[in-house]
Amino acid sequence: MSTFVSRTTVAPRAPWSAVLERGQLLTIVDLDGNQAVDFLAYDAHETSRAYSAQATLQEQDSVFLTTGSVLRDNEGTPLLSVVEDEVGRHDTLGGACSKESNTLRYGHHTYGQHACAENFLRELSRYGMGKRDHVPNVNWFMNVPVDPDGALGIVDGISAPGLSVSLRAEKDTLVLVSNCPQINNPCNGFDPSRAEMVVRAGVPA
Repeated sequence: MSTFVSRTTVAPRAPWSAVLERGQLLTIVDLDGNQAVDFLAYDAHETSRAYSAQATLQEQDSVFLTTGSVLRDNEGTPLLSVVEDEVGRHDTLGGACSKESNTLRYGHHTYGQHACAENFLRELSRYGMGKRDHVPNVNWFMNVPVDPDGALGIVDGISAPGLSVSLRAEKDTLVLVSNCPQINNPCNGFDPSRAEMVVRAGVPA
């Protein structure tokens, strides 16, 4: 059994980040159910090498992430592998919410609402990074079906309280989370809730 390293409950709407050592396991738990957890990843020693949705999807047969998916950086190098998934599929196409996207999609009255972009910028600043380092993200637990014509939907979630996804770090990796504050679409059931981050020691693949 792997050694427990840390366990953190992330409040609704809040950010979180950590550096995972190669081989460590990160389990993200959807504590209350139907919560989208936005996620960025970087090589901890060379942050210009960041998670790339394009490189990741190019190497697998599905647009969804699940057990067996390998999250790759912009050079195609593995950063993290999904080693266990109790939900079945996760999105990496829908992007992260921002004040600007909220205004465009839901109206000017939403401009003052907190969004994932602000959470990510806050956490990036802790590591000396900023807006230009904000890359496309993963949306764990978020349900974004893709229609035959390629259109995306954001619909009610398929997760449930206590379900989780586990990742193994393939190299030392900086991971950032925005526990999504979105209240304008059903990705969080219109009610952002808690998420848990559990880090365990592991064995490099």
